[in-house]
Amino acid sequence: MERAFYERHTVTVAQDLIGCLLIRRGFSGLEDIVVRITETEAYRGADDPASHAHRGVTPRNRLMFGQAGHLYVYLSYGMHYCMNIVTEGEGEPGAVLLRGAEVVQGLELVRANRPGVRDAQLLNGPGKLTKGLALDLAYNGYDVCGGFGGGELELLPPPTGMRPLPLKETGRIGISKGQAMPWRFVEG
Repeated sequence: MERAFYERHTVTVAQDLIGCLLIRRGFSGLEDIVVRITETEAYRGADDPASHAHRGVTPRNRLMFGQAGHLYVYLSYGMHYCMNIVTEGEGEPGAVLLRGAEVVQGLELVRANRPGVRDAQLLNGPGKLTKGLALDLAYNGYDVCGGFGGGELELLPPPTGMRPLPLKETGRIGISKGQAMPWRFVEG
């Protein structure tokens, strides 16, 4: 998808990412893993007390203030990686947390990355999603519009002809501030 898709209001991008395909190309030299995004949350800047960018630029969150279309990956609670896609224009912080997805292709690879987990639980949380796709801090700053040169990750719009499912809008979860903002989007 073009960079202009991400250079929009964070809440709009969070809604429009539902149904998009995230492709992890040639994982471990094997087939591609393809997942369909089913859940997102929007995070903005100073107007959002739950955002990492709420208090301004830090070494951790500097990507949120940069060019849209880059991944902002961080370690949450010292154990789970979370993957966000930077939105808005440079200097205007925003990012969409990818909270959940369903496997379209590469189910056995995802199962191998999440051994002993039921299929319904494979990618139903932000840390589960990054673990299922074997993504970590090495992808912090990755440009989904151009990669690091290798095109390992790519986002595509929903497949042509796929009927969009209704979108549920809820308060955000797993945070201590700003839960009431209806910036979590789930298909269904």
